[in-house]
Parts: sequence; C-alpha cells; structure tokens
Amino acid sequence: MQNPKKYQLIFIALILLLIVCFFINISLGSISIPNKDILKTILGTNDNLSWHHIIINYRLPKAFTAMIVGSGLGISGLMMQTLFRNPLAGPFVLGITSGASLGVAIVTMGASLFGGVLLGVLASKWTLVMAATLGSFLVLLTVLIVSTKVRDAMAILIIGLMFGSISAALVNVLSYFSSAEELQQYFFWGFGSLGNLSWQELLILFVLYALGILLSLAAIKSLNSLLLGENYAKSLGLNIKKSRLIIITSTSLLAGTITAFAGPIAFIGLAIPHITRQVFSTSNHRILLPAVFLFGAIIMLICDSIAQLPTSDYTLPINAITSLIGAPVVIWLLVRKRKMMF
Repeated sequence: MQNPKKYQLIFIALILLLIVCFFINISLGSISIPNKDILKTILGTNDNLSWHHIIINYRLPKAFTAMIVGSGLGISGLMMQTLFRNPLAGPFVLGITSGASLGVAIVTMGASLFGGVLLGVLASKWTLVMAATLGSFLVLLTVLIVSTKVRDAMAILIIGLMFGSISAALVNVLSYFSSAEELQQYFFWGFGSLGNLSWQELLILFVLYALGILLSLAAIKSLNSLLLGENYAKSLGLNIKKSRLIIITSTSLLAGTITAFAGPIAFIGLAIPHITRQVFSTSNHRILLPAVFLFGAIIMLICDSIAQLPTSDYTLPINAITSLIGAPVVIWLLVRKRKMMF
C-alpha cells in the first residue's frame, strides 16, 4: 500500500475512530451518561451538576490520560524497535520501568527495613510519583552516560536489561522483608491506573509528554536512516551518538513519565508499532509516527472502556486488559500477513 491517497483515507478513518472511542469512553462507567449530555457538559450548557462533576473531574482526565499513555508508549516502542533493530524491543528495555518500580518499592516496602521512617508518606500519591520519577531518572542518566561510551547499540540494550535485572532483584529483597500491607500497596501500583489524575497532575504529565513527542519528531530522519543499519546511516552523514541520545532521551521522557503517573502499562509499547506496520505496510517513520500515535490512543481508550465494566462499580486492572485484548490481535495480524514488517 504505497498510494498516498490510501494513507490519507486510513488516517481520516483513524481520527474519526479516535473521536468515537473518546466519547464512548466518557459515556461508560457505573453511571451511564448519554453522549448529548456529554456534549452539553463540555460546552458548559448542562444543568445536571452531578453529571458535570463526574465528566469534568473524573472521566475527561481519565480519557486524556488513556490517550497520552497509549500514544506515548506506542511511539516509545517504535523508536526502540528501530534503534535496536529488534522486534521484541519495547519502551522499557532500557530499564526505565524497572527504575521506577524500584523507587516505588523503596517507598512502599522500605519501611520494614528503615524502622518505619517512611510510614508517614505511604498514603501520599505524589510520593509514589516522585519516587517513580527519581528511579527512572537515575536509570536514564546512567544509560545516557553509557550511550556516549559505547559504539554498539546492542550493548546499550543489554546494559538496560541488566539494570532491569538488578532493580528486580532489589525489589525481591524488599518484598522478602515487607509486611502484607506493604506488598499489597506495591502490588496494586503494579496493576497500572488511568483514573487517579487530577487536572493539575495531568498538566504536568502532558508537558513532559509533549517534550518527548517533540524529540521524537526531531528524530524522524535519524530513525529512517537507522532502518538499514548504523553503518549505512553513517555513510549518509548521520551523527550516530547525537541521534541515539535524542532517541533515548525521548523514549525515557515518555516511558518514565507515563510509568510515574500511571504505573507500568504492559503490551502497548511492544505491540502497537507491529499493528501499525501491518496496517500501513511501510517503514517510513513520517507515516508510522503519527499512525502509532493514533493507534496507541485508540487501543488504550478501548482497553480502558472494557476495563471499566460498564454498568458496574468494578474496574479491572488495565494491565490485564491490554494484554488480554492486544496479544491475540497481534498474533492474528502476524498469522494473516505471514511475515513481520520491520
């Protein structure tokens, strides 16, 4: 499919689908709200104060968070798969999530080791966000330093995986000495959540997310050059170290910030780029990047809508839904196409 008109039609269809999924997501929940009342609330003409509070203070922030999480992780995964030329690479291969998880583990489970000093801050959501941010930042800083010292991109990938192993080992040590209550709090954080952000928190998330997106747009030419390998990219005059630094920084900003605010979200970063490549049949990042943005946002909205269990007061863990819904879709696409686009 190389016809630009066909691409345009697909993009138009995806934008319309995104709008539909956005309104469906807002309308679902323990209380069903008709779409016309949602529009009235957004336009400020709805007199139902209860629905106004639910939509403005809960459902709209959650829907926007879902779009940010889906698109950000999808773009991060796309950049990592291109940089390392590895179809199994995702946004968390650099150890960013592991660093964030270790930071949260120290706060939630470290009280047993540090004599209760941290017990006073366990209930603070901002404490968990700051701990996850600091953990991911420290890993990012280390990876950036390493990226300037080594020439092989695969070495960076392996080092990132080793950081992940070290972080997981430290989390296991903390878990061993922790109480059931502390383990439960860390366990629930690991489920991931889209519905806990206020407008102020969402604004902070969006600013950092926007910085990551801008860096990814600046890296499009580099990503296209890297498709045929670093040696070919060098022959085109590409500064490998600079390009690698931009890509890693963009990925870390997106994945680290999203993990800090929404927890570790599985599947999206790994699978969305593959789904997009199968649909568009191209490796041009000028097309793939906006397409991954749309697919990630749409699929995350769909997964969140399913997780809400419409007409029920219960909400399923978003991580479970992203894997249960997404993995079979990827398997079906790969079997139907019979080969992986990369």
